[in-house]
Amino acid sequence: MEDLKAIIETLLFASDVPLGVDRIRDIVGEAERADIVRVLADLRQEYGERRGGFELCEVASGWQFRTRPDLSPWIKKMKGLKPSMLSPAALETLAVIAYRQPVVKADIDRVRGVDVSGTLRGLLDKKLVRMLGRKDVPGKPIMYGTTRKFLEVFNLKDLSELPTLRELKELQE
Repeated sequence: MEDLKAIIETLLFASDVPLGVDRIRDIVGEAERADIVRVLADLRQEYGERRGGFELCEVASGWQFRTRPDLSPWIKKMKGLKPSMLSPAALETLAVIAYRQPVVKADIDRVRGVDVSGTLRGLLDKKLVRMLGRKDVPGKPIMYGTTRKFLEVFNLKDLSELPTLRELKELQE
């Protein structure tokens, strides 16, 4: 397929969510998976060398055009946006969920030492956390885990990219 690069570039540009290789292949139909992977690598390199306003990033198990981080203040200024901040309580709760998922609220409360009901509700509203089902124990408590949006917001391909405990300790030193 001679226009494969242009087609993939168009799909990525038009999508508001990261597109995985399999999704691209479903849309394109004729292309081989290896060809799509090659085109994505080529596009990533081209946009990286160009140093334009955006780059092609692998995030949340897919590919997406994203603003270069060093240029995001200009977009915030244009749109009049304040940086979206999570409170320390929300970040701590989110960290517990990310590292221990699937996890029930009682376990989050125990780790944090406080009731996280309000914080958890806020994370659910922001779609950073989702309900994964119910744990098969008495009372059937709801289990929580992170979402694809969590991966997108924190620019992670998958959960294996979360820093380890050793890396976190090194940051504090």
